[in-house]
Amino acid sequence: MSRTTRATQALQKAGIAFTLHPYDYDPAAERIGMAAAAALGIEPRQMLKTLMAEADGKPVCVVAPSDREVSMKRLAALFGAKSAHMMKPEAAERLTGYHVGGISPFGQKRAVPTAIEEAAMTEERVFINAGQRGLLVALTPADAKDILRARTGPLIA
Repeated sequence: MSRTTRATQALQKAGIAFTLHPYDYDPAAERIGMAAAAALGIEPRQMLKTLMAEADGKPVCVVAPSDREVSMKRLAALFGAKSAHMMKPEAAERLTGYHVGGISPFGQKRAVPTAIEEAAMTEERVFINAGQRGLLVALTPADAKDILRARTGPLIA
């Protein structure tokens, strides 16, 4: 497994401190983020999932704790949209250049507006996909917010 991805390159280029955390990716896991948290022995709230959605038809990226569900109403409201829905997996892969299960908010082919669940901002460190299945980066939520120029708000249902 390569430990250099577009995500890690983007973090290095921005001067963001992070650590890499490989784990055994299980494509059959019901909830991949929860499986990753268990594999690393971390709290599920620290393991952030990356979701691709559309708000009023425009692509957005959502970063939220793996043990919670994102409210599409709250997501739409945060972006000033009337509605939001999850992006189809094929569209997410085309847009980001990553495979589902390995989508990172960092180093996507095309940068899109990003939102981070506000509760994640209280964690000392968070774990986010590094752009490859079975590889995570750990960093401060403030650094993640800064590099992504993300909005924060209440996104979980």
